[in-house]
Order: sequence, then C-alpha cells, then structure tokens
Amino acid sequence: MKAVVFAYHNVGVRCLSVLLDAGVAISLVITHHDAPGENIWFDSVIELCHRQGLTWIAPDDANAPEIISQIAACQPDIIFSFYYRQMLGASILALPTLGALNMHGSLLPKYRGRVPVNWAIIHGERETGATLHYMVEKPDAGAIVEQVAVPILGDDLAIDVFHKVVCAAELALYRALPDIMTGKVNGHMPDLSTGSYFGGRRPEHGLIDWQQPAQAIHNLIRAVAPPYPAAFCTLMDKPLRVLRSKLRPDMHAPHAKSSFFCDNHGCYAVCGDGRILQLLDWEWDGHKPSLADWQRLTDGRPISLRQPLNS
Repeated sequence: MKAVVFAYHNVGVRCLSVLLDAGVAISLVITHHDAPGENIWFDSVIELCHRQGLTWIAPDDANAPEIISQIAACQPDIIFSFYYRQMLGASILALPTLGALNMHGSLLPKYRGRVPVNWAIIHGERETGATLHYMVEKPDAGAIVEQVAVPILGDDLAIDVFHKVVCAAELALYRALPDIMTGKVNGHMPDLSTGSYFGGRRPEHGLIDWQQPAQAIHNLIRAVAPPYPAAFCTLMDKPLRVLRSKLRPDMHAPHAKSSFFCDNHGCYAVCGDGRILQLLDWEWDGHKPSLADWQRLTDGRPISLRQPLNS
C-alpha cells in the first residue's frame, strides 16, 4: 500500500512510526516548518523523516496546484493526516483510491475543530480520546473507523491529557491498520447533531474571571497551563500567571468573593461561588515570590481580584 502522509507534532511522529512498522510504503511526507516564536515543546516529524530516509516537503500551502500535482504523481492508495494544521481541499481528498483518513484528538463527534484537548478540559469532561475517520470537505465529519478513549482526571493538566491522547491515537491506528491495508474497513457515520465544534484559542482567552465558580476557573487553569500560555489576571496592578491549582472543598472562605489571600500553608483565591481554589504554582510580576515574601508584602491582607488586567 502506497501512502502520502500529512503529519506534524507528537501525533504525527507516533502515527508515522506505526505506518513504518507495518511496512506501509510512504511515498511523501508533508509537514510544517516550526513557526518562528512558537514554543516548540513537541517532537519533530522532519527529524523522524531524516532518520528514516523519508522524502518530505513543508509547503506554505498544501492545496497549491504544484503540491497537488506532486501528490498525484505519487499515485497514493491512501492519504493520512496526523495533526497537520491545514485543511485539505477536495482536489487532494479525491486523489487516493482507498480514501483519506485523519486522526483527531477527541471522541468525535464531540469537540470537532481546533485544540480539542484544551476545550474538553475547559468544559469539565472526564473522558476524551482519539478518533480515526475518513476526511470529507466538512471538518471532522467523515465516517469513523476507530476510537480509543482515555480518562481526564480531576487535576490533569492539558499536557497530561495530550500525552494520553497521543497514546490513544497510536493505538487507534495500530488497531485499524490491518483492515485498512486489506480494504476491509467498516466505518460508521457520526451524528453531528450530538456533537460540538470549537475554533482555535489565543493567549488572551486565558484571562481569569474570578467571579466564575471555582470549578470553572480550575478547569481553565488546567486547560491552558504550560506549555500553553497559562491563565492570568491582575493582582495589585501587576500580572499574575496561575500555572497549577487545586480545589479545596475542605476550606471555608474567610474573606469576600474574588479575593486572594495567603496563610502559613499556602495562597488561595475565593471564587465567585464562595469556594476556595489553592494556587499551587504561580508567578507574580514575572517571578515566583515565596510565601514569606508575599505575607510581608501584604501584611496578611486579602487582595481584590476584581480589577482588569492592565494593557
């Protein structure tokens, strides 16, 4: 079976590795150059191609006529897309004789679209996974071939869940590949009315509204924790970044809602529902003050969290 593979990120590396292990003939890999200024914390498809002797390109526009011609010249039986960042047009999807398959980081039809792991955590999901499905022009809407679920624990950060989804993606492809290679795939169409679609996120979407319930704030902090840009707000007119938090149902609020305070054991926020969120890891004005430093700075006073972030 001859394949053309669009791939990027950890899922691209691991799923490409599954194809190579199965003996799939990969005629061409299409990937991305890392974007200048982006925090590159993930594995490199280009490095894998160099190690394995695979032919690769990284065009600005995968749907450009010259790229379509290059793919057509490979005469692919199948096209795979593993976390490639561009939508593939109808001209590309029509080329392979056995169709085009994509790996998506959710349990479709839930969380179609961009950054599905982050959105699942924000919405308090306790489960997500990876879905291998046929590509059609509408995003993440084709027939589902295989799904593997993974749990989202209550204090999991996005990076924790993402690593689980990478494993789920590898397993889903590994399970489905024998039938794909023999043409015995039996996909089923998803009911999109039971699912959801979400767009991309930007760093400014991590602004914390401390008038929200503690669980919602905890979910946001987990969903955008590093290597993502992190949740943030203003504290005493300086930027506060919250990197990890913990719900404290055992504590009763000693101060008003939307306030920040510290005691001898840690620092906390009273959220909009009156519940306590402990800030386990945080930065204020670009550094991490010690508990003793913060208590000296505030004289033990609670600080309001209601003011907006300065521009």
